[in-house]
Amino acid sequence: MKVMGIVAGRHNGNSEILVKEALLACQEAGAEVVMINLFDYNILPCTGCEGCTMSMGNVAMGKGEYNGCVLKDKDDVDALITEMQTCNGLVIGVPTYDLMPTSIYTRFTHRFLAYELSFLLKIGKVKEDPHQVAGIMAVGGSCKDWQGLALDTISATMFTQSTIVIDKFLSTRNGRPGNVLLKDDQIARAHKLGENVVKAIQTPVEERTWLGDPDQGLCPNCHSDLIMEGEVHWDGIQWPFECAVCGAGGDIVKDENGKAKFVLAPDGLCRDRNVNECREKHLEEIVQTRIHFMQNQNVAKERMAKYKELKFPTVEIAK
Repeated sequence: MKVMGIVAGRHNGNSEILVKEALLACQEAGAEVVMINLFDYNILPCTGCEGCTMSMGNVAMGKGEYNGCVLKDKDDVDALITEMQTCNGLVIGVPTYDLMPTSIYTRFTHRFLAYELSFLLKIGKVKEDPHQVAGIMAVGGSCKDWQGLALDTISATMFTQSTIVIDKFLSTRNGRPGNVLLKDDQIARAHKLGENVVKAIQTPVEERTWLGDPDQGLCPNCHSDLIMEGEVHWDGIQWPFECAVCGAGGDIVKDENGKAKFVLAPDGLCRDRNVNECREKHLEEIVQTRIHFMQNQNVAKERMAKYKELKFPTVEIAK
């Protein structure tokens, strides 16, 4: 039983304190724990080169081998994700800056696609599925109104690692480093999150379930608050509404008390991003768009000339 803590905030800040408290609960339950603070590592941003997705598409069509991220030998991300993929659980603490998680966290997780666990397992690059679970925490100086996208954004980074979020906690009104130490209830909540991570690890995979607040979020599948109007998918599937995070489909109805609820359709989980087989449908979509582009690349090349020649003034920075 191995749990990794991932901190995306300053040392001795509120995020790190909460992650340490959750890891303490894991350690008390017998888990091996390790903690990283992303500020201690060299993390280059994804360049959008498409090297990973193009290579994945080739392998899916039976062509060539998968070589991973083109940046894997240029920074610390490869070593961090390789270690992360040996862990059964994650405890993640991220500051919220203006509704969303801090940029160093998203810089790290945007590199996850090149290390999609289900794909690496399928081709044998990773030998054993850790069946990873996660407890996530977002920390900010205000209430939910200024942290509204934080937990859902962190949740959305978990899919490529096949990591199931079993608990999440929004730590509010902590504007200064160490502020959370004045809030015994929040320290206790972080400890409980750590306990829940261990409880999930110790539960058979097929029996694992959500361990956080049962009333948290509108989506009954991932407990997100982000429900959006549905549109037609690339293969014709459509629901009136769908979860922006996990992709669950359904409709919004009112219960007997007039409270809005998101009710899943009978086929509402066929696009559940938590499920490897459902997520593979997205790879099919990407492959199809690639084939369409290749068939029409001469048209695109001809039209590209206009934009290559088009120049606008830029901003010069004195060195």
